[in-house]
Amino acid sequence: MWRNWIPFWQPGVSSYGGDIDLLFIGLLAISLGVALLLFILLLVFAIRYRAGSKADRSHPVRKTWYWEIGWTTLTLLGFLGLFVWGASLYLDVYRDTPDAMPIYVVAKQWMWHVQHQGGQREINELHIPVHRSVQLIMASQDVIHSFFVPAFRVKHDVVPGRYQNLWFRADKTGEFQLLCAEFCGTDHSRMIGRIVVMEPHDFETWLSHQQAPGTLAREGADLFRQLGCSGCHVGQGTVRAPALDGLFGKPVPLQDGTVVVADDRYIRDSILMPASQVAAGYAPVMPSFAGRVSEDELIRLVAYIKSLSPEAGLQE
Repeated sequence: MWRNWIPFWQPGVSSYGGDIDLLFIGLLAISLGVALLLFILLLVFAIRYRAGSKADRSHPVRKTWYWEIGWTTLTLLGFLGLFVWGASLYLDVYRDTPDAMPIYVVAKQWMWHVQHQGGQREINELHIPVHRSVQLIMASQDVIHSFFVPAFRVKHDVVPGRYQNLWFRADKTGEFQLLCAEFCGTDHSRMIGRIVVMEPHDFETWLSHQQAPGTLAREGADLFRQLGCSGCHVGQGTVRAPALDGLFGKPVPLQDGTVVVADDRYIRDSILMPASQVAAGYAPVMPSFAGRVSEDELIRLVAYIKSLSPEAGLQE
């Protein structure tokens, strides 16, 4: 790669950590270059035309457009190039990664609650395999938090009331600090943890030694029945409701004529705010479960509904 020819540049710990460092170095270099040019010109003119100097001041001032257009165009192109570079990196960081391993993270005052697909749970820790893309599906139970791993150059706000997605791939094994970068209350400074990056076989061994009551999808199925959802969405109930088999990832026509994709956000909003996006052909009779289910329970329900779609590739 051409980056390897850059002096003092290191690839970084995560898949795009080195590129973020390189972008910062480029921004710093161009900013320093422009600032240095301005200070040099300022110093030269201040010395040449200082009071008492013998500089010729009799000739009329002549303005040259070559210099004006030249330095303006060069600086514009330089910063425009940085913008394009940063935008492409931003799109790469927030792009969809269907082959990534999904892990659910719930932020609470003042802890990170991590749940794996197999039902394994962690508090203020996240174990992941090296060289494997990971998709974090994050939610907040209370206030705004910010998931920040300095070594990975990863930072993403976790806002109450919606899911936040973030992907990364760790390219080195080891332990790395996890912080909350958004002031979230009196014990904000204690909301710390660690990311443990392991070899794939070590990660599988670690998963097998963790006690889990069941997969998230299986726990979600039990909760689905306990809440009475199966009475409308499964079987021949008196209330007609959309079928959930094969729903995830498919387009859903709505009553207002628009079409949405049934992703994690749509399923979550349909549970908490069912009247906001009513499926075409169905009456808006579903009650809201806001305040009745926690973020942890929402994750299990979403995992169960996703498992009803074979293409989702989730563990049962």
